[in-house]
Amino acid sequence: MINVALEGAEFYAYHGFYPEEQVIGTHFLVDVQVGFYADIDVEKDNLSNTVNYEVLYAIIEEEMKHTRKVIESVAQAILNRITTEFVFIETAIVTIKKQRPPFRGPLKQSVITLSYHK
Repeated sequence: MINVALEGAEFYAYHGFYPEEQVIGTHFLVDVQVGFYADIDVEKDNLSNTVNYEVLYAIIEEEMKHTRKVIESVAQAILNRITTEFVFIETAIVTIKKQRPPFRGPLKQSVITLSYHK
């Protein structure tokens, strides 16, 4: 199995249950890992043998622009797009970390992780 990942993609977005979160926004970190089987032909050495990092990033970036109340919905939208774009993927994991969520006391981040297994 080949694993391809992007870690710590940073976005300023407006996801949140409370209306003020959708106005003020906050920082998010997104990690995506996908797994697939492939025979890598070193002689061909091209993107058709793997998952293109740029396409993965573009999917994440676009979905982070769509304001949603819960970050689980954002993660599911990212998973849906990735598995549609790369139909050969066997596994995928999307983790979204909301930096400094609005709680009464200090809190570094809230984290959700969604997984896909074919």
